[in-house]
Amino acid sequence: MPITTERPEPGITVVTVNAPPVNALTVRGWFDLGDAVRAAGEDPECHVVVLRAEGRGFNAGVDIKEIQADSGYTALIGANQGCAAAFAAVYDCAVPVIAAVQGFCLGGGIGLAGNADVVVASEEATFGLPEVDRGALGAATHLARLVPQHLMRALYFTASTIDAHQLHHHGSVHSVVPREKLDETALDLARTIAAKDTRVIRAAKQAINGIDPQNVHRSYRFEQGFTFELNLAGVSDEARQQFLDRGKNAG
Repeated sequence: MPITTERPEPGITVVTVNAPPVNALTVRGWFDLGDAVRAAGEDPECHVVVLRAEGRGFNAGVDIKEIQADSGYTALIGANQGCAAAFAAVYDCAVPVIAAVQGFCLGGGIGLAGNADVVVASEEATFGLPEVDRGALGAATHLARLVPQHLMRALYFTASTIDAHQLHHHGSVHSVVPREKLDETALDLARTIAAKDTRVIRAAKQAINGIDPQNVHRSYRFEQGFTFELNLAGVSDEARQQFLDRGKNAG
C-alpha cells in the first residue's frame, strides 16, 4: 500500500508514503493520503501526526503518466481534487502535523510541507515547484508559506529549487539533520507535543488556523483554475509529453 499508518508510541501517529520510484502519487493515492491524515486527527488517542516517506524523496507530486494515459480530463480533474483534499487534510488536521522531508520535495510535496505545522528536513533535502515546466500551475500558495514573497516568485517562474538549509534560514524549516537522524528528530519533536494536554493543543490548532492571513483552500483552488485553462488550450499536454519523452531518452 502506498499509504500506511502506524502508532509507534502513545499519542503519535505516523503516516508514511511509499510509492516507488519517486513517491509521485496517483489520484487514488492522493485521496488515500488525505483520508489517512484526517482519520488520524479524528482519533482522540492521537495527539500529533508525523508525515514521512520512504525512498529517494518525500514527494514528487502527481503521477504524470496516469494523466497522460487518460484521453480525457478525468485523471487531471481527479489529481487536482485529490491534491486539494490531501493538502486540506494536513492543514485542517485536528492535531499538529510534522512533515519529515528527505531528498526531493516537489510539486504536491510543497503542498503537503507548506500546509504542515512544522517541517524538519534532512541535509540533502530540496524544495521546489517545477509546475511551469510541466504546463501546470499550483502550490504557489504553499510555497509562499515557506519563503518570502519575492523569492517565491523567482523560484516559481524559474522552476528552481531551494535547499533545507536556506529554508532553515528563513525559519520555515524547524531543523536540518543528517538523513539517518530525520525520523528520530521528527519523533522527538512529536513526543514534546504529544506530552501536552491534547485539548489545549487541538484548540490551539484551530486558533492558529483561524488567524492565518491567507485562506489556503481558496487560493489553491484559484491557482488550479489556470491549470485547467492551460489544459484546455493544449499547452499542458505538450509539456507533460515532453517531460515523459525526456525520461524515456534518459533511460
